[in-house]
Amino acid sequence: LRSAGVIGAIGTGLNETAMTLRFAREADLDCAMLAGRYTLLEQGALSELLPFCAAHDISILLAGPLNSGILATGAVQTASYDYKPAHESVLQRVRRLQSVCDRHHVELATAALQFPLAQPCIASIVAGSVSPDEVRENVARMQVSIPPALWADLKQESLLDPSAPVPG
Repeated sequence: LRSAGVIGAIGTGLNETAMTLRFAREADLDCAMLAGRYTLLEQGALSELLPFCAAHDISILLAGPLNSGILATGAVQTASYDYKPAHESVLQRVRRLQSVCDRHHVELATAALQFPLAQPCIASIVAGSVSPDEVRENVARMQVSIPPALWADLKQESLLDPSAPVPG
């Protein structure tokens, strides 16, 4: 279908790093939508999936950069992660991320939206929005200049993988 010009690209859409990697290895993919697995909160895709995709020219569309909302709301009582109530260990990590962002006067959601785009094979982020105002807020967040020291502090505090590329 691709060579006949019927379709322009073949891809997958999953929220599992291991299964996305399996599809990438076994199929001739052009892109993969990966939900919530390369974020400020979780960088598991960095070890195998993202290097494989970069080496094989597979673009990643990163959905869920706010991890089902917790990186937008912060560690509030009603926060969800993976579409269920967040466990205390996740809430603690989000509090630590929030603390670093606060020290640099950057909103957590702003850092969360900008972080994944430093990864070369991520072509786009797909941030869910429930209103036009949220879309405008997300666009504005992409215009904020984040100090390099924020990313350095996140790495120093073991909140980001040391090998993760960062914006700037």
